[in-house]
Amino acid sequence: MRTTRVLADANVLFSRTLRDWLLMIQLETGAGPYRVYWTEDILAETMYQLRRKNPGWDGATTSTIRDRITAVLEGGRIDDFAVDGTFSGDPNDQHVHAAAIAGDIDVVLTADRGFFAEGDADSLPYEVYLPDEFFVLVDDSVPRVVSEVATRQVEYHVRRSGAVDLCAALRRAGCPEFAERVRRHVQHMDTTRL
Repeated sequence: MRTTRVLADANVLFSRTLRDWLLMIQLETGAGPYRVYWTEDILAETMYQLRRKNPGWDGATTSTIRDRITAVLEGGRIDDFAVDGTFSGDPNDQHVHAAAIAGDIDVVLTADRGFFAEGDADSLPYEVYLPDEFFVLVDDSVPRVVSEVATRQVEYHVRRSGAVDLCAALRRAGCPEFAERVRRHVQHMDTTRL
């Protein structure tokens, strides 16, 4: 069985909540159920948006975030793609489409509801998922992994600040259905690990 090849759009990598879930699940599963790919364009857009949101960050902060993302996504960079103007969706997403074609991507993961022109979904050689849809499918496929990642996130946040509400963060990030799945996992969590 082929591991699903996922190209994460900048609007997914920009969100700390979405980025953490996406990358932690990939790290937890190793070779499956998916592998995340990226381009320099996508990462540049991510870093640009992070800088705009956090103009007071020092250079070390942005470098650390970039380095952490690329460390987890090592080997998943798509370098060679050509924007040929055939994508009929948002012109600003042409580079994402071109990279998806060149990288033989199965899923483009984007928070952009207007990624493609209406009626084009069936003509694309990859599927387009919003984060909530994608994470629900992942939970259907590997619920044990999602539960383990939820446990690790709770442990991290409790040690760091004494409190955590993973579900509220997921709802704010546009993942209400996945938040409910995580709530159920956390509800059954072994609290002796905290």
